[in-house]
Amino acid sequence: MYFVMLRRSGPEWAAGLPLEQQSGWEAHAVYMDALVNDGFIVLGGPLGDEERVVQAVEAASEQEVRDRLAADPWSETHLVIDTVQPWTVRLDGRERR
Repeated sequence: MYFVMLRRSGPEWAAGLPLEQQSGWEAHAVYMDALVNDGFIVLGGPLGDEERVVQAVEAASEQEVRDRLAADPWSETHLVIDTVQPWTVRLDGRERR
């Protein structure tokens, strides 16, 4: 089952600094890379405003999504979950590339 999650900047996000210069970046990056390697995160990245992040994930439930993201070193400090919604994928062109 797929979910789409919207996360936004949290209280420790330093506006004006790039991702790589935010406090705790290295630990966050390692954690997120592990979620990609595990197949949990399918797609993800910041929106143009750089204050919100969209992630498509594969999980059994919304609670699993919330639990896995709660372990992110940036959880509730640099990133806060706004929404988690189930997603029905009807079109997928990734395999054609």
